[in-house]
Amino acid sequence: MSEQTCERAGKESGKGTGKESGKGTGKESGKGTGKQIHLAAHFPGVNSTTVWSDPSSRSHIDFSSFEYLARTAERGLFDFFFLAEGLRVREHKGRIHDLDVVGRPESLTVLAALAAVTERLGLAATVSATFNEPFELARRFASLDHLSAGRAAWNVVTTSDTFTGENFRRGGYLDRADRYTRAAEFLAAARRLWDSWTPPDRPRPFAHHGQHFAIEGEFTVPRSPQGHPVVIQAGDSPEGREFAASAADVIFTRHGTPEAGRAFYADVKGRLAKYGRAPDDLKIMPGVTYVLGDTAAEAQEKAAEIRRAQVSPQNAILALEQVWGVDLSAYDPDGPLPGIDPDPASQLAQGRVRIGDPLAVAEKWRALSEAKGLSIRQTVIETTARQTFIGTPRSVAEDLVESVRTDAADGFILIPHLTPGGLDDFVEKVVPLLQERGAYRTEYRGATLRSHLGLREPIWKG
Repeated sequence: MSEQTCERAGKESGKGTGKESGKGTGKESGKGTGKQIHLAAHFPGVNSTTVWSDPSSRSHIDFSSFEYLARTAERGLFDFFFLAEGLRVREHKGRIHDLDVVGRPESLTVLAALAAVTERLGLAATVSATFNEPFELARRFASLDHLSAGRAAWNVVTTSDTFTGENFRRGGYLDRADRYTRAAEFLAAARRLWDSWTPPDRPRPFAHHGQHFAIEGEFTVPRSPQGHPVVIQAGDSPEGREFAASAADVIFTRHGTPEAGRAFYADVKGRLAKYGRAPDDLKIMPGVTYVLGDTAAEAQEKAAEIRRAQVSPQNAILALEQVWGVDLSAYDPDGPLPGIDPDPASQLAQGRVRIGDPLAVAEKWRALSEAKGLSIRQTVIETTARQTFIGTPRSVAEDLVESVRTDAADGFILIPHLTPGGLDDFVEKVVPLLQERGAYRTEYRGATLRSHLGLREPIWKG
């Protein structure tokens, strides 16, 4: 699809019958009758995925970078543009973790600006339910939903550490169970606020009294164009899966392989019925990466180059220290893994969640290193920087279709390794092939993010 064709498709969206105005049909334009693929764009820069050394890598703060990637995603008819966010600059050994993004504008501010330069693309922001308040955040998302004519989404996350909590008046942190109960109550309170206006334009008093919040008054923003902003959830723990099944519209997962994806998909979808929800009420969209080449061999070679660029010798030692929790700067990145055990109670890295049991992770890495004869850097590359879809445009398109057809996912959140041009080749080369197969829309048929996702508009409970 040419740039002119894609731009015309975006500009002409929403001018038809309006059949996908949020009624939950799930139907999209296209030749096929099977499941349609949902796509979203993740603005890169966190967790060391960006290849900073590439000459094409640009600013993660200038608005032009956000605008470019958003316009590319809309040209590719993506469902939404996704911004991650952190509430404190990460530190490692008492210093700023300079291999990651160390500064970025506040997400809702960026999305409000993007609403003015896009027409149909959904706009999703990650915002913590731990260090915000329901009235304030519900008002900001409702405002974004009005400014964008119904394209706002909230990725509800919890914040786990005292290091981040130091930036806030309350300080401290909540235990895992309390974080999710607060998040669930926060979301319920926000929805009560969004429902407190009698359509079309009359505010009614609201009141919410629970374990974490006791608020009452009148909300200041009318009911938004899509009823409520779309709710995204990214937790993978049992509590996170249950929260998503009970309350989320989209779940952002890390399960990118077909086998892991199908297991996760079946588990989460199987939890919906007890909340009176149908399988299509929750879209499962793993975060994935991709590398394209003219041949399979060329794509594999490019993927290996990208992995080596993402994991420099310095970054390999840093990744190792985040698992071991001790200073390993004396170790050679091209040498073997340390023989010492990790320190599970380490505070060496601040502002980063340690994934899993450090002792178990170290044991797994040692076994892999010994089995394949891998150095420290090679082990980190093998375990932390793999691309999900590697191949020619046609083979990648086929793999995407197969993953959705076999219920490994409903769609994908693409995380490019370059900012801001990392999606250009996907939009130009893969999207047209998905459209040829009838697996992807050829135009936006509705105006709201809910319509793009095939989600029903929330029933007004005012």
